Amino acid sequence: MTQQRAEETRGRILDAAVRKFAIAGYDAASVDEICAEAGVSKGAFYHHFPTKQTVFLALMQGWLGMIDLGMDAVHSETVPETLIQMTELLPGVFAAAEDRLPMFLEFWLQASRDETVWKAVIAPYRHYQEHFARLVEKGITEGSLKPTDSQVAAQVIVSMAVGLVLQGVLDPHSANWEKTARESMRILMNGLAC
Repeated sequence: MTQQRAEETRGRILDAAVRKFAIAGYDAASVDEICAEAGVSKGAFYHHFPTKQTVFLALMQGWLGMIDLGMDAVHSETVPETLIQMTELLPGVFAAAEDRLPMFLEFWLQASRDETVWKAVIAPYRHYQEHFARLVEKGITEGSLKPTDSQVAAQVIVSMAVGLVLQGVLDPHSANWEKTARESMRILMNGLAC
């Protein structure tokens, strides 16, 4: 199998899995249904993914990878400016989450039921919390932020982001969520600014 063909097959499996998990849920979607939807054999499925759970986790990692790339690309002169600029990533996050709302909710549901999925879902939260804690510490060092508990500040930022994404996806027309995210971060930064 050529590399390009293998990647195409893997992509078809992932796309089919998103549709099946979104419609039926993780537990009800079978490998047979995913294969039929993707137009691949079970052998091709198992060549790329040893289990249904690995497909599920690959979908989650793909979505998180998109967020990571965006966050890594944001750098401004000061930490408050960097954090406010990060809110510009939300339209892409909202769009990806809205297209995959059932999958987004399914990640959380499966995390509450399966320790392996929980570990995979909680790891990014902890990664983002550490990322934001380092940014807050940098802001304190550069003098743009007041001395504060960087871990608590990071938890607030992550909680705010998750809440905004969930609200924005569940009720997209009730507010301008990008503006709300930007203004929420400004309010938080005003409270932490020197």
